[in-house]
Amino acid sequence: MSNNYYIYILTNKSRTFYTGVTNNLERRVFEHKNKLIEGFTKRYNITLLVYCSLAKI
Repeated sequence: MSNNYYIYILTNKSRTFYTGVTNNLERRVFEHKNKLIEGFTKRYNITLLVYCSLAKI
C-alpha cells in the first residue's frame, strides 16, 4: 500500500522560501494562508504556493 505525500514550496513578497511535506496539500496551504500555526511561515508571512509535487511512498 502506498502513501501519497505532497512536497511544496511557499514564498512571500520578499522571496523568502519555505519547503514542506504534507499528506493533505489543500488543508496545509489553508493553514499557512490563514496563519493558523505558530512558526516560521506565520512570522514571515509566507503564504504564496509556488510549487507542489505528488510523491508516492
